[in-house]
Amino acid sequence: MSGFLEQTVNGLVNGGFYAMLALGLAIIFGMLGVVNFAHGACYMLGAYGAYVVLHSLGLPYWWALAIVPAVLFVAGIAVERTLIARLTPLDPLYNFLLTFGVTLVLQAVITWHFGPAASPYEPPAELAGAVRLGSFVYPEYRLFAFGVAAFCCVLAWWTLSRTRVGVVVRAATERPELTRALGVNVGRWVTPVFGFGIALAALAGVLAAPVQAVSPLMGADLIIVVFAVVVIGGLGSIIGSVVTGFAVGVLTSWAQAYAPAVVGQLLIFVLMAVVLLVRPAGLFGTQEAPL
Repeated sequence: MSGFLEQTVNGLVNGGFYAMLALGLAIIFGMLGVVNFAHGACYMLGAYGAYVVLHSLGLPYWWALAIVPAVLFVAGIAVERTLIARLTPLDPLYNFLLTFGVTLVLQAVITWHFGPAASPYEPPAELAGAVRLGSFVYPEYRLFAFGVAAFCCVLAWWTLSRTRVGVVVRAATERPELTRALGVNVGRWVTPVFGFGIALAALAGVLAAPVQAVSPLMGADLIIVVFAVVVIGGLGSIIGSVVTGFAVGVLTSWAQAYAPAVVGQLLIFVLMAVVLLVRPAGLFGTQEAPL
């Protein structure tokens, strides 16, 4: 029983990363109609940003939690204004190919500068210990990462559902055409929302750095799973991305612990296929959601 509970907590930790990435991806897709293939690369840049803050700037890990997402937020705004916006009026395939190319460039630059090998990243000394959870002992930092991820998702949900600005953004994300028809200037929200989605991916990377080794391909290994999470939850559905992210994290953790490794790898895609057959718009999506 203790092993099952431990795997559940592991799944919640990984699910927190899925949820943060899927949330940013869903908002960007819903508002811009852009399938941001570079989202995984932004997650990787967040992890390497934490590595640079600690090892090059000599600042504590806590600074990385603030500095790296802020830098990536500004970078996301610059990319949206100079590249994404120019291709938005065209076929969505162009922006998909653009973000795919950006991913390859970023991976190549990081590999050239840091090398292809994974770099270990120790958790901050304040969270280097472990705590007892019932019948098993669990690393403090992993619990911290889960707590921050859950807090960010709840804060994003509260902002998007309980504030005036959030309601406008959520409406523009889930029903962009209807929102425009009601006289809301959706365009003014596009750039900051894109930056917010990128910053959220960077923050997930900062949190993940002490959990897994920092490597140039860490985002590429994750982005396909995150795309599946977004599809299962419902394209453009904010709450669907968050709930599905945590659920997929737990399910895959159980599968990897109690079934052959290949089962854990295939489970997410089998689940996606089943959901698409039963509900093509996703578990939390609607038929009117942008496809």
